[in-house]
Amino acid sequence: MCNRYIPPVQEIIEAHWHLPASTQPAWGASVHPRAPGPFIRANGDGRELVVGQWALIPHFAKTAKLPYSTNNARSEELAQKASYRDPWKRGQRCIIPATSFDEPNWETGKNVWWRFHRADGSPWGLAGIWNTWIDRATGEVVESYSMLTINADDHPLMRRMHKPDPAYGPDEQDKRSVIPIEIGDVDSWLHGSVEDAAQLLRLAPVEVFNAAPEVPERSQGRLAGL
Repeated sequence: MCNRYIPPVQEIIEAHWHLPASTQPAWGASVHPRAPGPFIRANGDGRELVVGQWALIPHFAKTAKLPYSTNNARSEELAQKASYRDPWKRGQRCIIPATSFDEPNWETGKNVWWRFHRADGSPWGLAGIWNTWIDRATGEVVESYSMLTINADDHPLMRRMHKPDPAYGPDEQDKRSVIPIEIGDVDSWLHGSVEDAAQLLRLAPVEVFNAAPEVPERSQGRLAGL
């Protein structure tokens, strides 16, 4: 799972994914669960940029503040989970733009955050689903989205992330990875059928990733001679 990422600025998002210029609410330099973030969804035959809460609010929720986490959704459970099955069935899929995302590595026995960029220098387009929720009491409209994940127990890189669960063996951990949607697959993901989209729910090759432990700010200063 992913619990923090850095989105590109709006101009980069619009240029990379060929979006029309628009006025959007601001989002932060980094995005955490329940914070506002940008996502791209279908708009007729085209695409649009939207800002919403990173934690999908299902239609049956009585409040936007959920008592459980929905910022990540297991792709294997989309058709069954009550929070996600209707958006998935209706084709409410989105692209989540990210310059980088962070994952915890516990190989030293302590949490060491790793940062993941693309090896080609492009921004990530991560698979997500979205929903529009309306507060029945006030009429407020809230856009929201979840980031999809997939089992990564066999992935050379992503299986190294997250703290192992001692209750399970090394091959039963259900390590998770985000799901990158390559630029040539964006239309299939946003506009295709559920069956088309399901074919894109796969791990990215390890060569796509440029990952390394984060350098603390204090260390960055020393390296720069400050």
